Amino acid sequence: MDARDLIAGEAELDDDENEESVDEETGEVRQRTNGANGHVDDSSEEEEDDDDEEAARAIREGFIVDEEEDEPDERALRRRREKKRRREEREKEEEALDDEDLDLIGENNPDFQRPVPTEARNAGPNKFKRLKRGHKDDGGARTPRDLAEMIFDDDEDEPDAPHEVEEDRLGRFRAEPRGQPDEFGDFIVEDDPIDEDEKIRLQEEREIARPRGQGLDLAGVQASGLDRETLNMMEEAFGDGLDYQWALDIEAEMDEQDIAEQALELKDVFEPSQLSERLLTDDDNAIRAVDEPERFQIARRPYRHIVLTDEQFKEEALWISRMMPKKRLDPDLRDPYQKAVAKVLEFFITDEVEVPFIFQHRKDYLIHAVKVPVSPDPNNPDAPDYVVNAEKLLNQDDLWNILEYDLKFRALIGKRNALQKIYDDLKRVVEIKDKVFEEMLPAAETMEELQDIQDYIYFQHASHLKDLSLLNGETSSTQRRPASQKAIYERIRNGKLYSLVLAFGISADTCAQNALKEGRKVYAEDPTVMPDDMADAAVDPPEYNTGAQALKAAKLMFAEEIAMSPKMRKVMRRQYYMTGVIECFRTEKGLKKIDDQHPYYEFKYLRNQQLSDIARRPDMFLRMLRAEQEGLVDVKIRLQVYDPFRKTLQRDICSDNYSSIAEAWNHERKEVLDLALAKLKVVMAKGVKENLKTRCEDEILALCRESFSNKLDQAPYKPKGMQLGTIPRVLALSCGQGIPGRDAVCWAWVEEDGRVLENGKFVDLHHDDKSIRDFVELVQRRKPDVIGLSGFSTETRKLVMDLERIVGEEDLRGAEFEDLETLEERSEKLEVVVVNDEVARLYQTSARASLEHPEFAPLTKYCVALAKYLQNPLKEYAALGRDVISLSFHPSQQLVGEEKLLKYLETAMVDMVNLCGVDINEAVGDEYTANLLPYVCGLGHRKATSVLKAINANGGVVESRAELVGDPEEGKIPVVGPRVWNNCASFLYIEYDSGEASSDYLDNTRVHPEDYDLGRKMAADALELDEEDVKVEVDEGGPGAVIKRLIKEEAQDKVNELVLEEYADQLDRNFNQRKRATLETIRAELQQPFEELRRNFAMLSTDEIFTMLTGETRDSLCPGMIVPVAIKRVVTTERQLEVVLDCGVRGYVTENELPEELNFEVPLNHAYQVHQAILAKIVALSRSALEATLTLRDEALSKPYRKHMDHMRDEWDELQEERDREAVQEKNKESGRTQRVIKHPLFKNFNSAQAEEYLGSQARGDAVIRPSSKGLDHIAVTWKVSDNVYQHIDVLELNKENEFSVGKTLKISNKYTYSDLDELIVNHVKAMARKVDEMTLHDKFQTGSKAETERWLTTYTKANPKRSVYAFCINPKYPGYFFLCFKAGQHAPLGSWPVKVVPQAFELQNNAYPDMRALCNGFKLLFQNLQNGKRP
Repeated sequence: MDARDLIAGEAELDDDENEESVDEETGEVRQRTNGANGHVDDSSEEEEDDDDEEAARAIREGFIVDEEEDEPDERALRRRREKKRRREEREKEEEALDDEDLDLIGENNPDFQRPVPTEARNAGPNKFKRLKRGHKDDGGARTPRDLAEMIFDDDEDEPDAPHEVEEDRLGRFRAEPRGQPDEFGDFIVEDDPIDEDEKIRLQEEREIARPRGQGLDLAGVQASGLDRETLNMMEEAFGDGLDYQWALDIEAEMDEQDIAEQALELKDVFEPSQLSERLLTDDDNAIRAVDEPERFQIARRPYRHIVLTDEQFKEEALWISRMMPKKRLDPDLRDPYQKAVAKVLEFFITDEVEVPFIFQHRKDYLIHAVKVPVSPDPNNPDAPDYVVNAEKLLNQDDLWNILEYDLKFRALIGKRNALQKIYDDLKRVVEIKDKVFEEMLPAAETMEELQDIQDYIYFQHASHLKDLSLLNGETSSTQRRPASQKAIYERIRNGKLYSLVLAFGISADTCAQNALKEGRKVYAEDPTVMPDDMADAAVDPPEYNTGAQALKAAKLMFAEEIAMSPKMRKVMRRQYYMTGVIECFRTEKGLKKIDDQHPYYEFKYLRNQQLSDIARRPDMFLRMLRAEQEGLVDVKIRLQVYDPFRKTLQRDICSDNYSSIAEAWNHERKEVLDLALAKLKVVMAKGVKENLKTRCEDEILALCRESFSNKLDQAPYKPKGMQLGTIPRVLALSCGQGIPGRDAVCWAWVEEDGRVLENGKFVDLHHDDKSIRDFVELVQRRKPDVIGLSGFSTETRKLVMDLERIVGEEDLRGAEFEDLETLEERSEKLEVVVVNDEVARLYQTSARASLEHPEFAPLTKYCVALAKYLQNPLKEYAALGRDVISLSFHPSQQLVGEEKLLKYLETAMVDMVNLCGVDINEAVGDEYTANLLPYVCGLGHRKATSVLKAINANGGVVESRAELVGDPEEGKIPVVGPRVWNNCASFLYIEYDSGEASSDYLDNTRVHPEDYDLGRKMAADALELDEEDVKVEVDEGGPGAVIKRLIKEEAQDKVNELVLEEYADQLDRNFNQRKRATLETIRAELQQPFEELRRNFAMLSTDEIFTMLTGETRDSLCPGMIVPVAIKRVVTTERQLEVVLDCGVRGYVTENELPEELNFEVPLNHAYQVHQAILAKIVALSRSALEATLTLRDEALSKPYRKHMDHMRDEWDELQEERDREAVQEKNKESGRTQRVIKHPLFKNFNSAQAEEYLGSQARGDAVIRPSSKGLDHIAVTWKVSDNVYQHIDVLELNKENEFSVGKTLKISNKYTYSDLDELIVNHVKAMARKVDEMTLHDKFQTGSKAETERWLTTYTKANPKRSVYAFCINPKYPGYFFLCFKAGQHAPLGSWPVKVVPQAFELQNNAYPDMRALCNGFKLLFQNLQNGKRP
């Protein structure tokens, strides 16, 4: 390889020209061209090269030639004018983008600048700089760059270069702005209908056809050789060509208009993934436009083609009633229950209303009410003649389940219809009739059963289906079994050998009918000859030349027919669900990795688990499947009573004759059955396992949904004396990770409207008097309703105690309120509340927080989120969007898919948002409230944006619910369609303004517009107005006048006197409408509109605070565990140690818990030092005080903690457990490995595999100290280099006091020496981890493998033939090493050198470099020396 090929830029244009550029991350090619003529003038050195080199250079430069060398100056001038015109048209097209599109582009790309008119852009000085640079580039050769600019230049682009000159194929320059990088530049497509050459050619033809008022061309006249007189005669005869100029001008203007109207669309600017992320694809726009609830459209999209018949609709109601989770209902409620399910389906499918609408406005159909007559009461003649007993049949969770089952039923019908079509085609073409198919298909109720039927028909009619597919010109994609296997069975079925199959005397379907106990039992018929004799007569050469071969093939064929029988599979599946048990068997890998401290140990030897037991522990079964995926265990499902079941089936397949022939045939039938059962066990076990997995996932998802519902079901913190739902004013504080008294405390004051009016810091609220006075002044001035705080460590408890002390000492009180008993103004002492900070932790580093409060510190943003959580938890959770799945709802939620989890969590959000309602006008002006709109009934993320856009187009204010469907008279466009409006109307409320004539009180209630007349009738009756009075009120004040009068007179309580039963009876009798519950809702809303129905703000429990501040749960930290602790204080007088656990919990080791060998003669501070790390066992743990009592006694430390597992005697394989334990001990003896215990927090008694697994979830640089297999004078240190890359370091111990102590001198590779383990970890492991971080953060580092990096290098050099490039990537095979991959030009071979990470440096070719910059420069120098013939 020549050095000139490696040095970038020698005798070439600079880095910004004459090449294609490549995206640094993706390797995508972006075309650039050079120079005035499309190629570069060679230097004097290059002119001496031979023709081959010239040809190679031409190839590299893309054969760019000047196509217009002989073009006349006039044509060149016209083309330049055309180029300028097109550029102006493009600018107009860019300006045609409306403001919202430009804002959207700018939001995605902060560097995007709105298009500037051509005149303004051309007026800048850069225009002349570009031309000047272009002339410079046209000059002669340039000198090579010096070493700083030589090979593998790190600056691939010059950010200061204002412009770049680019030349198109016709030799015209096109300017590309270079001042600001445009990340959208790669995918903005100019909307030219034809390419430039074709457009110019057509333009020239038009110019030739009609001169467009240019008059006579004197140069052309002179060239024609005609004299003036002749020309005048021609003009008199034919005219001067300007008679129709006006028409040509109009046509030209129309052409220009057509081009100008080709405006850019968003899909021309954004990549599909970005449009999909922002919900701006064509499908998203279609969802916005269709008048159907958005969630229905998305969920039913795969089943749009399925139309249910009336019979299928009835079938669906019964099917869902059977599939729904079983309810404990009385027998007389089963029929009403089915009717309720059918009615809900009707609401979903026919009325197209969502769950919240049904639950709110069709509640009467979810309740079964029965009037029970009562005996007359002589003492109360006005007493009713009956009482109403109401039973709730369906709750809101049931409605969501019905909706989900509706989708599953549609999928079931879709598959059933597809199978029916296949069968109909077979009957039409082949004229077959299959009784099994015709009987089983209508009866199939699950996808498993339909799959059984599909497998059956593709087995039974394989050849016919093949003929059918050939007839249709396609190949079926639903075939499951290998074609060769099917061909074998088809040859048997169509050949002589099938007579031997029929000789078994019973079909697979008949055998299954016997097992299902369907009809009268049918026995097999025995042939008159022995099986062997019949097999000899049925030989079918050349495949089956002997009777034994023929009999074996016939048995396999019959076994396959039994295994493929849908009825037999139904028998097996039923048996598995009734008597199946689950067992777990550890693998060899699991034997090594799963020790008694491993989370998978609870099922390592699990046996004989009933399916019902597993259903009660769904999380454990999902962990079992995860362990199986990791290769640690095998999860098996078997029949607990297999032998009795097998004997029963044998009786169903055998004949009842008694003879030697019958006995021989029964023997063969039993063997066939065993073959079939072996196949069926595999199929059934897999199906049952998958079905059980789905059910367990659904259980976990339901628990997550329930947990999220509980988080959402809490009203804002209720200030003392205020009404529930009142928004408090909050002062929020936090010390973060800091320690109160040493680190500052950040605070934020948030008003009830969410505005952050003040924020700041207190130096020390424990000792600093000034900080305390400032805090007291702030509280007295602002008068908050509550003080909220939280933090990231146990030190937060000190802040809680400080604040409670200050509040008590200074008697700080909240705002005054009226005492309802004494009717006097009074105030209560301020409450200090520890706030759940799960939302605040996400908010403080989010882009949303940076946008809302860019000047705030992260901890201040954290305080803002704490305050807003106290003000309205619902809005805070809604603002998270997809990030809500980052919250913790269940310990095993990571075992289910994120999309499924998000779907379930969304249903909880939908329920709560519609329970509370949304002020639509507030949502228009407040982004936090607008976050609730996607969860409103009928809406979604797409429709919510269109709603806001339409409201803004209507003026930004909604005056009535009716206005949402449009008001042509007022010029209001529809915000939503009628169906969506029907869903969302009652959940979007408008504040009632008594002074506004058009304001309707009912628009501020949960009452649906369809029931407004009922509400007005109830108000009129409460006011005791007759029809004439009502008419007068309505004529004067409009339809809502009666209710306005009710409110004005403050007579709402009068509605409590109404007898709603009579109203309900009349509606049911006259209009067939069940409205009893709806009338109750109307009565409540007339008295208090949108009353707060959520529970009171939930205070955190002791366990929740403990987990929030420590990250530990009852399972992860409990008494009996041995944990590493750090000594904080040595109390010599009381012989006591004060320690701290890793989680921050403070601990105490009393004198009685010190080691036995530590006698009174040894001072305690001689045995223990501050900051020393030791192992201790938890004796007691106070979660409220965040304190623990620990012991250091050897007797306690020798007994490791083991989680209690409650198993029955036959549910745990204790014998296998003991054998495995003995095998491990024996292996350790053979390897000479002795169990060591080193008192260091990083020490773990792991082998290498266990250490890697432990570090798998840890951060880069984390390490484990463990015993070494090399002997007692060695220890091993395993540290995490990167994901799935771990380095094992062998440490030699010298100067050991005894064989179990740690050496006073530790050596690594006989090169690095350390005095203790802490020094080794800090100065060796952590130092190398910092170097790894430096490497991976460098812009030359590639995250992929070596092969991927080399592909990137190849792509780059293809795009830049004359450039050289290099990159680093990790070497997973040798941890601690990296590859330095390079390619010196397009045709140069790929190369790589190893780079070793050592403490404080990188090693390359035995040279040490302190940082990445030195490493890159060193590599360049080494490579240049190599090219010059020197050894690197």
